Amino acid sequence: MNATVNRQILLVEKPSGKLGPEHFKMVNGKVPEPKDGEVLVKARYISLDAANRAWMHGATYRAAVEANTVMAGGSIAEVVSSKAQGLAPGDIVFGDTGWQDYAAVPAKHLNKMPDMEPMTHLLSVYGIAGLTAYFGLLHIGKPKEGETVVVSAAAGSVGSIVGQIAKIKGCNVIGIAGGKDKCHWLTSELGFDAAVDYKDGATFKALRAAAPKGIDVYFDNVGGDILEACLSLMNNRGRIACCGAISQYDGMPSAHGPRGVPGLIVVKRLIMQGFIVMDYMNESAAALGDLQSWVASGKLKVQEDVIDGIENTPQALIGLLAGENRGKRMVKV
Repeated sequence: MNATVNRQILLVEKPSGKLGPEHFKMVNGKVPEPKDGEVLVKARYISLDAANRAWMHGATYRAAVEANTVMAGGSIAEVVSSKAQGLAPGDIVFGDTGWQDYAAVPAKHLNKMPDMEPMTHLLSVYGIAGLTAYFGLLHIGKPKEGETVVVSAAAGSVGSIVGQIAKIKGCNVIGIAGGKDKCHWLTSELGFDAAVDYKDGATFKALRAAAPKGIDVYFDNVGGDILEACLSLMNNRGRIACCGAISQYDGMPSAHGPRGVPGLIVVKRLIMQGFIVMDYMNESAAALGDLQSWVASGKLKVQEDVIDGIENTPQALIGLLAGENRGKRMVKV
């Protein structure tokens, strides 16, 4: 590729309904020059996450993505040139580079990553997805051996890891996913004890059958009706880790939202806590040590969904929001 051209995916319009390819366009921009304290990086793999869609609604834990700007997103990237101490050409970093080939980023906003193969693991099990699963389940859910753990979006990048860690901790694990194939994959390949297909339309009934003793820990990735179903099945003093609300991001959210709030939380003395993985980054070394040992021993299986070509990034995100992926979805630039 000509190093003077920087392919960029712009968000040309904020969607009022479902996200579509018409909301994006690809342009050829210039390769930026890094300023003092910045480095020029070349994206290798762009991370795709449901949060990308949430950023279009407004400010969250980061600024909103505005129309006619480069779509925001994190990536594993290689340093091309550096005007900052501590980073040199060839170093591998993670940062918010946006959906583009090249970005000039302040060094203080980049995390230097180890040189490992496959590099894709730096975005999945050893990246934001794996750390989110680890800290959300173990620090907020605090599962105990023999307890019942339920995780929604269980076939996704975070949920698939949450369920496996819960099994490692000796729990009875139930995944909620969309479609019979995904549910079969969870139980036959990842070791979940049961899986509920929310597309069957009888989520509460199926959950009650799968968890006859109730739910002790619920890891929530979706919000909405599924959160409501789990709330009513929670045991006294249960814990709910609120990671995301993908049911609210794209298109029309549930008309009534989760009912039983705060009534069920009060009566059952539940702990319900939201979290952002960045809150726990000072503990990431210990978490990565555990994750690496579990992968090496075969206790934790890594599933990745790699799409080739930056031009396919918009459709890859649209597909993720529709539940096409298993495990972590990313784009090879």
